[in-house]
Amino acid sequence: MTAVKPTLRHERALLRDGVVRLACVDEVGRGALSGPVTIGMVVIDAATRTAPQGVRDSKLLTPEARERLAPRIRRWALSHAVGHAGPAEIDEFGIMTALRLAGHRALAQLEVMPDAVLLDGNHDYLTPPEQGGLFGSPLDLLDAVPPVSTMIKADMRCAAVAAASILAKTARDALMLELHAEHPEYGWAENKGYSAPAHIEALALHGPTVQHRRSWSLPGYAVAAEQLGIESHQPAAVPVETA
Repeated sequence: MTAVKPTLRHERALLRDGVVRLACVDEVGRGALSGPVTIGMVVIDAATRTAPQGVRDSKLLTPEARERLAPRIRRWALSHAVGHAGPAEIDEFGIMTALRLAGHRALAQLEVMPDAVLLDGNHDYLTPPEQGGLFGSPLDLLDAVPPVSTMIKADMRCAAVAAASILAKTARDALMLELHAEHPEYGWAENKGYSAPAHIEALALHGPTVQHRRSWSLPGYAVAAEQLGIESHQPAAVPVETA
């Protein structure tokens, strides 16, 4: 079934409803075994034109298409930013808090502060506990964020959220290419830290690096550790994601 082309219809409805500047947000890397979790943001207002031709959820695009679109998106958006949270932060605070840290880092980089946020998914991980949010940690970077609304599959339906996903994906992929040069045995240039067979095989042979989320029950390594009588890391559920 062909995916529906995303539009700015929902974003424009929010802008007509009193929002002046809207930040649209998506994440990548939540289900990876290694590397950061990454948040992309684009800010639009009522004067923002239709999104660049070809913008889709980043998972539906080839790497080449994403690379072509990223600079066009940066020119198109009123403001844009990308934030990361690393494996050590994911291990210490959990994935949801790491998502908020990455999101706060992206918000802090924006040249213009939005007065509302549209977030892909069904969990508001951006709002700090002081504002009634969940997933608190000692590392909250911002005491307050603009009001957040969430939408499941916003990256498929909302063009500005899809644009944010492309910025997040291209930025994280570039980081994984750099890390591949340091640890080529894990194949991160191809799998970007996800659970591809070559990655799992390398985990079984070499164990995890500092770039792995070692609080998780890493496939391959957990089995190898048991066979070798090595104390494995504390198991945790590995979220499923393919982006």
